[in-house]
Amino acid sequence: MSEKIPLILVPGLLCTDELWRDQLLALSDIADMTVPEHHLHDNIEEIADHILKDAPEKFALAGLSMGGYIALEIALRDPSRITHFALLDTRADPDSPSDKKKRQDFIRLVQRGSTFKGVTESLLPILIHPSRFKDVELTSRIYKMAQDIGKEGFIRQETAIMNRKDRTDELSKITCPTLVLSGNEDALIPAPHQEKMASHFPDAEFHIIDECGHLPTMERPFETNTILREWLSW
Repeated sequence: MSEKIPLILVPGLLCTDELWRDQLLALSDIADMTVPEHHLHDNIEEIADHILKDAPEKFALAGLSMGGYIALEIALRDPSRITHFALLDTRADPDSPSDKKKRQDFIRLVQRGSTFKGVTESLLPILIHPSRFKDVELTSRIYKMAQDIGKEGFIRQETAIMNRKDRTDELSKITCPTLVLSGNEDALIPAPHQEKMASHFPDAEFHIIDECGHLPTMERPFETNTILREWLSW
């Protein structure tokens, strides 16, 4: 029996290991997976340090959304340690001034509030495909992840996101087999934007999942798992 591939799966904003639940089950025969917490620091650099401290010498790395920003920071610090690299529904460029202002306004709103609900019904349209809005099993998992991260964790994560660096011109340094995967109706980061990012890597494939929003690991686990399994065999 071949040795399992060490694989670090980095979750996104307001997400926990629940984001990767189906992958942790489906890929357990070929990968030794860990999902690090990353709501304890308020900048991408410290988060990367925290994850790298416990990482094996060589490992595969995947990140979704904010997890992709962190994964890029990790990979660019020492590309030779990464055997396989995957970015799911994420981007390499920074927030626009208007996006940064929205995050700042959201942080102030959360700071003033006495309760923290995390993801509300009003935010679901930018996270999942419209066909899944009434999927109680899926939406309850999303709500629970946000609650588990909590108010202070959310503020630290948003602060880290809006202060991240532009990594677009550095993507060519990552030469290992690279996967860029997008939901076809990602309302946060449109699929064409992600496809353009994929073109900056020396050895990347772009895959798109139909009838899917920003969270393919939860919305379309079978399709996502199939693509990730193939990626790990490259």
